[in-house]
Amino acid sequence: MSDTAPPTAPSGELAAQPPMPVRRLHNYVYCPRLFYLQWVENIFEENADTVVGSALHRQADQPSRLTDERAAGLREGLPEGANVRSLRLESETLGLVGMMDIVEGGPDGTCVVDYKKGSARRLDDGSRVAKQPDAVQMAAYALLLREHGTSVESAAIYYAEDKRRVPVALTEELFALARTSLAEARAVAASGKLPPPLINDRRCDFCSAYPVCLPRESAWWAQARERALNDDAQLRLSFPGGELPAEFTGEPPSDYDPLPPPRPPRDDGELLVVQKPGSQVGQRGGEFVVTVQGEVVRKLPLHQVRAIYLYGAVQLTAQAAQSCLENGVDVGYFAASGRFLGLLRGLPASGVDARLGQMKLFAEPFFRLKLARECIRAKISNQRTMLMRNGDVPDRVLRQLAEARDATADTRDLSELLGVEGAAARLYFEQFASMLKGAEWKFDFAGRNRRPPRDPVNAMLSLGYSVLAKELAGVCHAVGLDPFLGFFHQPRYGRPALALDLMEEFRPLLADSVAISLINRGEVDPRDFIRAASGTFLNEQGRRRFWEAWFRRMDTEVSHPEFGYKMSYRRMLEVQARQLWRVVRGDAPVYHAFTTR
Repeated sequence: MSDTAPPTAPSGELAAQPPMPVRRLHNYVYCPRLFYLQWVENIFEENADTVVGSALHRQADQPSRLTDERAAGLREGLPEGANVRSLRLESETLGLVGMMDIVEGGPDGTCVVDYKKGSARRLDDGSRVAKQPDAVQMAAYALLLREHGTSVESAAIYYAEDKRRVPVALTEELFALARTSLAEARAVAASGKLPPPLINDRRCDFCSAYPVCLPRESAWWAQARERALNDDAQLRLSFPGGELPAEFTGEPPSDYDPLPPPRPPRDDGELLVVQKPGSQVGQRGGEFVVTVQGEVVRKLPLHQVRAIYLYGAVQLTAQAAQSCLENGVDVGYFAASGRFLGLLRGLPASGVDARLGQMKLFAEPFFRLKLARECIRAKISNQRTMLMRNGDVPDRVLRQLAEARDATADTRDLSELLGVEGAAARLYFEQFASMLKGAEWKFDFAGRNRRPPRDPVNAMLSLGYSVLAKELAGVCHAVGLDPFLGFFHQPRYGRPALALDLMEEFRPLLADSVAISLINRGEVDPRDFIRAASGTFLNEQGRRRFWEAWFRRMDTEVSHPEFGYKMSYRRMLEVQARQLWRVVRGDAPVYHAFTTR
């Protein structure tokens, strides 16, 4: 079914909410947190189960033509064997809207039927009964039909895994549960507060929203409130009136301690990079098709692509653009030199709560300073780690970087923090050349330069930073944050300040690491660069080699410093953005930047 728009004001009256889709009521009974993410935040993630479920429903989702005779039959009772498919009904009285898979005439009267991918709940005696969220969904459908004058005598769910129908007893107790659940769900939607996550619950293992919900990570962040309260006086400065939110006070719930290691979320989808001048990206059937002068050079199934990057004079057809918007495929536009120009993507997650919190808290100087301190601390820590791993650096420099890292905690404003960050950057880049080894061609690197880069090393660094900024701008947009409202970098026209803030901790580990890897592996040489009066840039062959190294690095698995599990760097970017999303919403008191050993 096509859901109606979710609530747009977290503190709105219940009566102001639009009719709730029955599927969202099902979500609430299954997990209130899932309900909130999908209904209020408008965040929906596909997984294998949802894809299979959608395919199963295609058989039922062929709406019947509702003639006057058939409409009368619904009210008076369909004859046995007659049916109506994909019947959509809405009730202002109930505050519900739903699309029933099948309404059919049975031997005892009208029966409503729904299709489910999984299996029914098996009892000890071997019999099967409908799961509670499924049963509540059927009761809601029956209430809708009754509201429109159709008396429903029975209900059933076809479970595809069991290959059988399981009857649902439409008792008064079930109807009461459906009404109570609907009232509770509407109250949760109006509260503007994301419900707490389930802990050690099997439902999480099958939930498509796991990569967004991050239940175990969220629980860990909730535990951090004790550390955040150590400096109560300063923390109060972050909130209007000096009053701490209720969720930041008291003891952490006992459910949160101890926590098992969280399992890493999924990470899938390919990145399609097209940079040959005159190329065109089109869409035929279920595939993206890349052509050069009419000749097909590559095809990729639409569902396997997570993003498309276009360099220079490359065209994207209208059909391909619409498919990208409909399927959540980002399209990044870059100049031929590698400079990030902009991003094409569909409407974002509603993100109302997060964006309101972002605007309010980012206007608080101390809150901005706290976030900036943590990101710069992690950046300096990771720079020091890179030099220890790859360079030949005097102990004096490592000691000075450690002192700069620790000094971030004592900075009193953003200007002072910027000074600490600048001093650490000078130390780091002074020693950068010590990490470049075994190159046949001597790279001329005397320091960081840009706009334009004047040597090959800086050309690769600039391209890496540009791509990383694009990645994080898309991630911020996807999780419901405003990528242009930063806390360290100042907002400026066309500048994704928040993406630049988040990329600080990842600069050394991704962009710098890729440049060092390309040089030390001998994967680039002078023929891969264009030297011109306007600067030094990678040519088409050089960019191809850069992308190979970039993909390799982004797919590298690294241990999370807090949770212990491994995930790719690409997935780590989203985990960090979602952590910040929780901070600005008020679900977590502090942000923990990513560092590696």
